[in-house]
Amino acid sequence: MGKLTNTSVVVSQITVLFLIIGIGFFARKRDIISRDMTKKLSELILQVTQPLLIITSFNFELSKEMLRNVLLIFLLSLGIHLLSMVVGQILYFRYPDHIRSVLKYVTVFSNCGFMGFPVLESIFGTIGIFYGSIYVIPFNILTLSYGAIIFTGKSDKDMLKKILVHPVIVSVAIGMVLFLLQWRLPTPLYKAASMVGSMTSPLSMLIVGSLLASTPIKEMFSGFSVYYGSIVRLVFLPVLVMTILKSFPLPHDILRTCVILTAMPAAVNTVIFAEKYGGNAELASRFVGISTALSVVTIPLLMVLL
Repeated sequence: MGKLTNTSVVVSQITVLFLIIGIGFFARKRDIISRDMTKKLSELILQVTQPLLIITSFNFELSKEMLRNVLLIFLLSLGIHLLSMVVGQILYFRYPDHIRSVLKYVTVFSNCGFMGFPVLESIFGTIGIFYGSIYVIPFNILTLSYGAIIFTGKSDKDMLKKILVHPVIVSVAIGMVLFLLQWRLPTPLYKAASMVGSMTSPLSMLIVGSLLASTPIKEMFSGFSVYYGSIVRLVFLPVLVMTILKSFPLPHDILRTCVILTAMPAAVNTVIFAEKYGGNAELASRFVGISTALSVVTIPLLMVLL
């Protein structure tokens, strides 16, 4: 009975997030949220609200268990992303380059920040953000390195600089310093940072809804490759990761965190990278749209499995 109650609570919380996506969809259709506003809100999240959310999530007592969990999640995240690279290399070799590059990108990179953080926060609270912040370190490093290689065949010249100054990497570094030294922000500063950081979840969901509304429905649902890649992203990979991780004696919350973040739809920046490096941006936008739409069903089902 307890398990059923917990599952219904989790599904209810996730439903709330998807309802906010619906509000974002409606606001974009009514032009309350414009295309330019979507870009600006994305920058606000990336540069301000998400870094503050990450920094305030490190407000925990230092312990050997927490340090072990930090290292464990980092290594698991790195392993999951490397496994996804191998899967991408194996499954899509028959597709032409302009389709294969997008398929490989969406297979490796999930929307673990914009959608992952809100889902983790709704299930685990602040500790979910703490774990998620560690998980996205390999994601951000590989996005700025392997992500460019997927579309161009060569790495970005300014890759190292971009990694070091990336807002998420910087905020995790600040959070880790505060955590390791057990420094506490002054109460007014902490409350202000926490309040602004808490805007990340609703803003992220509004942006996802806005992006969905920007994709023409007829175009979004055409082409087998979009469904194939979305099923790999939303079902095959998370089930594979769950099966592998369950064979190890991992803390339950860490296992669930890794599987949930693996189960997120295609990363929003798939479109940005495709446009920047001459990839198929139209296909990328359809991947983001349809995988996000399908995740309304797949994420709650996965939570029941977990």
